[in-house]
Amino acid sequence: MKLDILAFGAHPDDVELACAGTLIKSVRQGASVGIVALTHGEMGTRGTPELRAQEFQRAAEIIGARAYRMLDLRDGWLSPTEEAKMAVIKVVREYRPSVVFLPYWEDRHPDHGNASKIVQEAAFLAGLKRIETGQEPFRPAALIYYMCAWPFEPDFVVDISDVIEEKKQAILAYKSQVHNKSYHRNDEEETFISSPQFWEYLMNRSAYFGHLIGKAYGEPFKYKGVLEIKNILDLFKDRVY
Repeated sequence: MKLDILAFGAHPDDVELACAGTLIKSVRQGASVGIVALTHGEMGTRGTPELRAQEFQRAAEIIGARAYRMLDLRDGWLSPTEEAKMAVIKVVREYRPSVVFLPYWEDRHPDHGNASKIVQEAAFLAGLKRIETGQEPFRPAALIYYMCAWPFEPDFVVDISDVIEEKKQAILAYKSQVHNKSYHRNDEEETFISSPQFWEYLMNRSAYFGHLIGKAYGEPFKYKGVLEIKNILDLFKDRVY
């Protein structure tokens, strides 16, 4: 199966929190999308790997992902080892995405920064024919970095105003992780992500980046390199002055 876009996260819910709106919008525009979590999120304070797998599947269905899977790398111990990079190389060669989404390379959670390094290096190595996996070599055309906890100055922002409700639903699929009054277990602590304040922060961040482009909601991205513009009028035709 060849995909247009393949989004990688360290944990189930990373992709949804950061760029679900962009993925949903891309699906609506006809793109084929896949989501890969490098771990099962087994070190998380709340939920179980089994429950998080169910939540991951539900979120992928809401997004409209054509493919989704969890790899078996260790949550909390992600590192750019040969084993980790080989696991991602095989996925990249299987789905042959034109564009890869991955976490920004600096973040509060070390798994996010290490996941970025793993995917970035594996995406390049996947194009080397002397790395043998029984698959054809392949290298994506572009790597696009999404924002986790630590902010950055974006290179571009995607307008997600028309899919913000669908993004909310994709995030709310993670009922054990985000604020949810119906989910309660006495043996689990509250976390910042499960607090009402986090939900407010998430929506405010989307509104802030939307404001920067004259829209209601937006998702910010970073790109290493220089982007080509083929038609400058098309780029600015919907701009609000």
